Amino acid sequence: MNFGIIAAGEGSRLVEEGVAYPKPLVPLNGKPMIGRLIDIFIRNGAERIAVIVNEQMTEVREFLFSIKDELPVRLDIVVKSTPSSMHSFYEVARLLDGHGRFIATTVDTIFHENDFSRYVEAYSSAAEDVDGMMALTRFVDDEKPLYVEVGNDGFIKAFLDKATAEAEFVSGGIYGLNSSAVKVLDGCMERGVSRMRNFQRELIAAGLRIKGYDMGKIIDVDHAGDIRKAEEFIK
Repeated sequence: MNFGIIAAGEGSRLVEEGVAYPKPLVPLNGKPMIGRLIDIFIRNGAERIAVIVNEQMTEVREFLFSIKDELPVRLDIVVKSTPSSMHSFYEVARLLDGHGRFIATTVDTIFHENDFSRYVEAYSSAAEDVDGMMALTRFVDDEKPLYVEVGNDGFIKAFLDKATAEAEFVSGGIYGLNSSAVKVLDGCMERGVSRMRNFQRELIAAGLRIKGYDMGKIIDVDHAGDIRKAEEFIK
């Protein structure tokens, strides 16, 4: 399995709240956030990892290049400022497409490794006609959550901006996709579509079979107070 990390955001809220580190390098129990993700991916059979950081994140870029040659897997680093997370995802997907299924996550998505391992196994062993598998959670931790409606067959029916009786999950920020999904992404880029949630809606509109996977509790690190919360959670 190939993995990607979207780490091109500015993390402006953390800076405003006095956090001295760029978001990807925020230590969680002594381990930089992005380093923790890379370690988890390697332990879950990563063959290749692609990361995107913005042009202003010189410290993050230096950290990644400092560990690149020490890793047992290939690490591709894209340094590019993008207008949205969907554009960042596109840069990562371009590197991972053509090598089978891949999983990408935002850098501030925090989860238990055992839960993630079960998700990787579920997606790896899913039927060939499954075009993707999104990690979902019932724990609403995002300021603007993307609600997800899942059918009785386990496939996602809709991505919604507001909660409904049928949408019991929210997106966990972990995206397992294949080449069919990347073709939809290419179309979004050509038409000027922006935001990950709109891309995900396009996947459903295009008729792709995207399964939802309940991964348990997933939290985000958006504010200074979230750092301690994340540390306690992953302990």
